Amino acid sequence: MAEIGDTLHIHSRAVGIKDRVGEIVEVHGTDGGPPYLVKFEDGTQSLVFPGPDGMVEHPKDGTA
Repeated sequence: MAEIGDTLHIHSRAVGIKDRVGEIVEVHGTDGGPPYLVKFEDGTQSLVFPGPDGMVEHPKDGTA
């Protein structure tokens, strides 16, 4: 489950492709669930339903 300000880290499943990391700016699901509006490091924003390669990181308490 996510909150605004958490980080979404999407791990790449292919060699040579960088992971995507972004800040969750909106949570559209119930009880902190997806979809999330994410602002990625390159400045783009996307509505994301993370799969098994995505991990929400909670910077406030340092847990994932």
